Amino acid sequence: MRLGFLNEQNPLERRVALVPEAVAKLTAKGFQIVLEREAGTGAYWPDEAYRQAGAEVLPTAQAVVEACEILLRLRMPTPEEIERYPSGRVLVGLLQAWQHPASLAALAEKQWSIFGLERLPRLTRAQSMDVLSSMAALAGYKAVLLAAYHFARVFPMLTTAAGTLAPARVLVIGAGVAGLQAIATARRLGAQVEAYDIRPAAKEQVESLGARFLPLTLDATAETAGGYARALTPEEQARQQEALAAYLARADIVITTAALPERPAPKIITRTMRQQMKPGAVIVDLAADTGGNCEETIPGQTQNLDGILLLAPLQLPATLPVHASQMLSRNFSEFLSLFCAKNSPPKLHLEDELLQKTCILWKGTKELVA
Repeated sequence: MRLGFLNEQNPLERRVALVPEAVAKLTAKGFQIVLEREAGTGAYWPDEAYRQAGAEVLPTAQAVVEACEILLRLRMPTPEEIERYPSGRVLVGLLQAWQHPASLAALAEKQWSIFGLERLPRLTRAQSMDVLSSMAALAGYKAVLLAAYHFARVFPMLTTAAGTLAPARVLVIGAGVAGLQAIATARRLGAQVEAYDIRPAAKEQVESLGARFLPLTLDATAETAGGYARALTPEEQARQQEALAAYLARADIVITTAALPERPAPKIITRTMRQQMKPGAVIVDLAADTGGNCEETIPGQTQNLDGILLLAPLQLPATLPVHASQMLSRNFSEFLSLFCAKNSPPKLHLEDELLQKTCILWKGTKELVA
């Protein structure tokens, strides 16, 4: 089975789907690997390293797509790309297909099968494939560094000959993987950290990192059966915003990480709430890729709003391409192993629960056929 990956053309993207180490392991499992020339250079892996690992380097993206049976992508291909694609291939990737209906329709017309790794359920055996958690950990870390860079003060308490400097107050909204990593990083830098999550189960994790969990609760459970936060009703959202406003007003740094599976990010910080914050405060909206947690967020832009900086970075993990690629490569490799039966060559099927859960299209249709 031939497996291919490309040099992603998006200017924000420096990650690569597979690193040479993973190529060697997948080759041993029966895959033949092809890649586009310079696919790994953004993450500092040259073509020669892939050749030594057993891959074949092809001159163009089109040559790779035509040569492979399974195509790995870090982003959903555009309709213009798909127009040149052959029929009947398989696409595996971090695709967020719900945001790209035109591309999805074009792939369905060409009878492609599509697996979106962002749909992986939160099962123990899926942890090594969990692309969202891998990338969220890096995003949470980098968000704190961005905030520190733009903040007009230092994070830790410093006692100097010129006096004592108070530590920064950091508020992290959303205590999933990104939020927990942001908490840990801000604590390492010496900040006082508070955190909030609508899931009560997050309290223990937050406190284990030395942060204070805000005592704000909703009447009903706010967690889905799969462990994700659910969408709030308008009434619940209003109560949440009212309760958060006082904590937001005293914060120096706010990092928002709240996300919903295959839906736009919930709006948590309104314009009125932001106006109550101190001049010099910094907000980093990690949900910008799906619209943002702030009412005033403009994805990809940094705004100075009455002396408060609102950062809305896109594809933040791609700014750490070496480690991001290593983690993605492990996730992809573990997922592809689902196609490998013991002592048999790889074959396409839908016999595994994880394949069924991540399958968006099967041979052009949404009806799953094992």
